[in-house]
Amino acid sequence: MPDLNVLSYNIHKGFNANNTAFLLHEIRDAIRAQGAELVLLQEVIGEHQKHENRLEQWPRASQFEFLADQIWPHFAYGKNAIYQHGHHGNAILSKYPFDSWNNVNITRWRFSQRGLLHGRILERIHVICVHFGLLAAERRYQLRRLMHLIERGVPADAPLIIAGDFNDWTRQLDRRLQRSLGMQEVFQCLLGANARTFPSKWPLLAMDRIYFRGLRLLEGERLLGHPWRDLSDHCALQASFRLAD
Repeated sequence: MPDLNVLSYNIHKGFNANNTAFLLHEIRDAIRAQGAELVLLQEVIGEHQKHENRLEQWPRASQFEFLADQIWPHFAYGKNAIYQHGHHGNAILSKYPFDSWNNVNITRWRFSQRGLLHGRILERIHVICVHFGLLAAERRYQLRRLMHLIERGVPADAPLIIAGDFNDWTRQLDRRLQRSLGMQEVFQCLLGANARTFPSKWPLLAMDRIYFRGLRLLEGERLLGHPWRDLSDHCALQASFRLAD
C-alpha cells in the first residue's frame, strides 16, 4: 500500500468563525489542494432547508457529497444532531472503498448530540472520526464509549487512526487514550506537544488530534495561514503514515 495521507478538519458547517460568510466552496478548494487519501470532517451539514432557501451558493447535494465530488469516490456520513430544518454530523471521505462503516451514538445529553463514525478500508485499516462534547463529564462518558468500541470492534493488531475535534483542552482524555489503548498522537510524537488548533486565527487551545497505532508516522502539519485562518474556527491537521513492518 502507498503512504496514507490523512486530513482532519472541523469545517464549522461551511461558515467562517463568526458565521458571517459561507465558505464551503473555498473549504473544498483548500482540502483538495492537500492531496489526502482520507479526510475526516466534523460539523458537516447533511441537510438544512433554511440555508438552502437563503444562500445562493448552497450546494444542491449534501455538504459531504459536494466536498467529495470527483476526488473522493467513497464517503460515509454519520447523522448526529437532528433539528427542525435538517441535520449535521461527521463524515469520512476516502479514495479507497469502505469494507464497512457505522455511526455509533455517543450522546450523553439531548442538547448535545454526538457520534463516532467508524470505517474500515483496505480490509484492515480502521478509521474513527470523533467530535466530543464541550463539558468534561460528557467527554469522559464519550471516551468510555470510544474505548468500548475499539476493544470490541478493532483487533489489537489492526492499524487504527482516530482523528477529530476532541474538545480536550485540559488533556485529560489524551493521557487515557494513550495509556489504555496504546495510541500515539501525531504532534506529541513530532513536537512533544499537541498542536493548538482553536481559534484558527490565533490558535491557543489544543482541541483537535490525530491518534494512531499500528502505523509508522512519516510527517504531520497544522495548516495555518492563508487560506486556512479564514475558513473555519478550527485549524485543520494533516499527517502521513506508512503501514508498520
